[in-house]
Amino acid sequence: MSKTRVIKLGTSTLTNGSKSLSRPDMLEIVKQVAKLHQQGERIIIVSSGAVAAGRDYLEHRELPATLASKQLLAAVGQSQLIQVWESLFSIYGIKIGQMLITRADIENKEHFLNARDTLTALLDQGIIPIINENDAVATAEFRIGDNDNLSALVAILAQAEQLILLTDQKALFDSDPRKNPNAKQIPIVEKITPAIHQMAGGSGTLLGTGGMSTKIAAADIATRSGVETFIASGNHPNIIIELAQGLEIGTRFLAQADKLEAKKQWLFGAPPAGKMVIDKGAENALLHQQKSLLPAGILQIVGQFTRGEVVKILNLEGKVLALGITRYNNDALDLIKGKKSNEIETILGYEFGAVAVHRNEMVVY
Repeated sequence: MSKTRVIKLGTSTLTNGSKSLSRPDMLEIVKQVAKLHQQGERIIIVSSGAVAAGRDYLEHRELPATLASKQLLAAVGQSQLIQVWESLFSIYGIKIGQMLITRADIENKEHFLNARDTLTALLDQGIIPIINENDAVATAEFRIGDNDNLSALVAILAQAEQLILLTDQKALFDSDPRKNPNAKQIPIVEKITPAIHQMAGGSGTLLGTGGMSTKIAAADIATRSGVETFIASGNHPNIIIELAQGLEIGTRFLAQADKLEAKKQWLFGAPPAGKMVIDKGAENALLHQQKSLLPAGILQIVGQFTRGEVVKILNLEGKVLALGITRYNNDALDLIKGKKSNEIETILGYEFGAVAVHRNEMVVY
């Protein structure tokens, strides 16, 4: 049975470290994808590079350092990027289809299902989807933020067996290889722990937005959803074919046996009914201690929602940390926020447990 593979290509891979898209390097990728496609594999490409293509198309003119400028570059560059992909795949007689996605398309249930159906239809017709975040219209609230996390969400949408994150780094190392010449490559990660997150360094390119830390976060989401994930160098010859053949290259992140249940995967597509803003202690408990959210850590409740609905969990800076199913409605949480769990019944006259959102009913980004 053929596999569904999601291949995420970073800007550094598509430009080969230059300021322009590298068509020879992109052609090498297309050759490999075409070979797998001809073997019956279902391939999805999550492609960065729109902003870099836009800068090149506008001859690197000076623009104000604003969100509008970046969206302008994305709008100009996305058409250039897709034209290059189309021309290269046409050499092999392969059709492509463009999909532009924002967080709203992932979090709105109807949009989520529509995106899944479109993706499935493209694959069923032998068309390779080329996916990117819709940077031209996405606001800060609706941005996924980087194509690493987008590729993990796409892998869940497509129910893929494998996610390949290609970058300018060979693999995950135990320390930053750009600073430590004795850094050791980690070939296999059985489970992503806080220690693994700490090994991740920053971005290696000025043109891209995702560093190793975003790749680890993406691998965490994907592997907990049952998707085997690889981080490897896009410059390694025949990298996609060799990974598909099972050769040990880069870092392999094993899919978790205790993968996200269907209920938790649905959280990615459920429309959030409200928001909870939490303090630093609760943020640390969620991100680093893998704990549930207690009422004591909640600072603010936004919106109206009932018990059992999906809510966003944000930190003090407004960053979305997680999605989760609330045990209490907004009125009850307004009364018990900042309070100890043993006070819940006294305050409300009833209780549905000590936590506001249980870890088993939460997806942490």
